Amino acid sequence: MSSSDITKNPFASTTSLDTNPFDDPFAEHESVQQTPQYSHELNASRAAELEQRERDLERRERELTQKAEHIRKHGRNNWPPFYPLIYHAIAEEIPEASRPLISRLYLLWLVLAGTMVLNMVSSIFVLTSGASGGGKDLGASIGLLIVISPLSFFLWYRPIYNGYMKEQALYYYIYFFFCGWHLLFSLYMFIGIPSTGSAGLVETIRMFGRGALAAGILCTITTVGWAIQGLGNAFYYRQIWQHHNAAGHSIEKAKGELATTGARAYFTRG
Repeated sequence: MSSSDITKNPFASTTSLDTNPFDDPFAEHESVQQTPQYSHELNASRAAELEQRERDLERRERELTQKAEHIRKHGRNNWPPFYPLIYHAIAEEIPEASRPLISRLYLLWLVLAGTMVLNMVSSIFVLTSGASGGGKDLGASIGLLIVISPLSFFLWYRPIYNGYMKEQALYYYIYFFFCGWHLLFSLYMFIGIPSTGSAGLVETIRMFGRGALAAGILCTITTVGWAIQGLGNAFYYRQIWQHHNAAGHSIEKAKGELATTGARAYFTRG
């Protein structure tokens, strides 16, 4: 036996201790196989993200271009949408605490405008049903639609919008005066006296009595519309009156504001 055999460690292993005997022998192989696929998926995800960002940037650029073009043509005015005359933006101009109230008042004005249109359509059916005074109803309903819809916006909705935006007494008194008349007008239209242009309650009963079912149904919907916007405005009229008193507004203050700013304050923002 050679001396090398004697000095050789009988417990020595030919396997390196640098490797863990409990490692999965296939793990490295699988990792090598999965790496290219993972890289491909990562690249695809990044590409999709970049494409989405590009689309968002293009969309924002289009929106900014459209806004710039709109401002160039109409200034900041955005209402009514088909022919902008004024700037109307509740989320931007009205204090956060008052936005729900003004939003509901605007919704009530939209209900009023829709009811005016329905009132005219109902009057057409009243005329075609052969009822007496149908022609007067139709003519009056067209005139009311043309006159009341814009006047109601500028005489009671716009003043209270400005009132909550600027918190000036003058606007509140304008609102109280014209909205008070509007509440009386709503009651008058709800009653629906024949030949007055109102497809209200009396006209509804008359149509059902004549057996004019279509006219009766339309008049019923119109009557409900008059009731909703009238009662809604009456409810918020009281709420706004309470706010007005709590804010300490007075006639003297309103007169001072009118003397200082004049009527032009109605058309200016800020």
